[in-house]
Amino acid sequence: MDIKFKREDDIDSINVILEKMEALHHIKDLNTLLDTILADAREFTNADAGSVYLTEGNDLKFSYVQNDTLFKNDLLCNKYIYSNQSIPINKKSLAGYAAATGEPLIIDDAYAIPSDRPYSFNPYFDQISSYKTVSMLIVPMKTSRNETVGVIQLINSKNENNEPVPFSRRHQLFVSQFSYYAGVSIERAIMLRDVVLRMINLSELRDPEETQSHVNRVGSYSVEIYKKWAEQHSVPREEIKNFSDIMRIASILHDVGKVGISDLLLKKQGKLSREEFDTVKMHAIFGARLFQRHNSPWETLAAEITLNHHERWDGTGYPGKISDIFTEPVVFGGGKKGAEIPLSARITAVADVYDALVSRRVYKDPWEEDKALYYIKSNSEKQFDPEIVRIFFDIYDVIKAIREKWA
Repeated sequence: MDIKFKREDDIDSINVILEKMEALHHIKDLNTLLDTILADAREFTNADAGSVYLTEGNDLKFSYVQNDTLFKNDLLCNKYIYSNQSIPINKKSLAGYAAATGEPLIIDDAYAIPSDRPYSFNPYFDQISSYKTVSMLIVPMKTSRNETVGVIQLINSKNENNEPVPFSRRHQLFVSQFSYYAGVSIERAIMLRDVVLRMINLSELRDPEETQSHVNRVGSYSVEIYKKWAEQHSVPREEIKNFSDIMRIASILHDVGKVGISDLLLKKQGKLSREEFDTVKMHAIFGARLFQRHNSPWETLAAEITLNHHERWDGTGYPGKISDIFTEPVVFGGGKKGAEIPLSARITAVADVYDALVSRRVYKDPWEEDKALYYIKSNSEKQFDPEIVRIFFDIYDVIKAIREKWA
């Protein structure tokens, strides 16, 4: 789409778009990317709220949401982004219409759409949240192959008095231009996610516990715990976003080192002998070795998590202090203790253990939720960082939403 420049401020706006597009290229995690895309689109249009739907077969999957009015007290931890809502790609809904036709929509009043239109507004979210949608701008996002990868839906452009007003034609032009680059970035992030999940599939051949659902939950728990920790420690928003971008991918790979362990041990239903358990412990070393020879930030973080997520706050974990993980034979050292354990691993430890407890394993049935929560709380200051345990319970509504999404 070509934009016709009529004013000097249009030049400034397109320069902002170019800067935003460049920033999108550096984001790896899909959720972080959607958060950035939606925030940037809302900034262009002064929109109070918005959501992103991603294409999944013949449906649009609700994938991200922001709302300054509803979430102003907790912008970082948002349980609504883990909804499983989806709508068919057809002309009956607003987002479905944009996806089906490839054309943007501007709605001045969601509750006054003429009856002769094929689409209609669904007031369900307004009803359950006591929010009032007025103006809307719905724009499809396309890949480099011109395939619709999703839809941006912006809500309630605000004027200088913070009142909802219609989106302008200029808003549509700029968001449509931006949405093309957003779609290409989403396409790339999905490809990276698929590569990571294929690595998990390889692990699953050995270890039936290492499923895509499990690692998606652990990755999401870890990111949400980190964001709340970072907020409470006054970490700058940009730093939170950058760390979250690599935290999800790195924590997803926490047990990838199990590819180096015999499936006879990983699938054993009875109790492991001491020698067998010592062999299984080596997965922390194998995982760290996969990432030690690289210099990218996410691989560095992945090495940190894979090596340390079985360390314990009281110093009784493994593999402990090892000067060189590439030496043979590996001799486990004394356990790292307290803050000697990297923050990323302390977070992933709580996320991983909780999910393991409430999930079925070859050696056990899933625990009841109350029993699992009691275990996490009672092992604060023993197995787990007490601050991370407290934050886990602070965002328990988000934790439950994540479990429901990847049940």
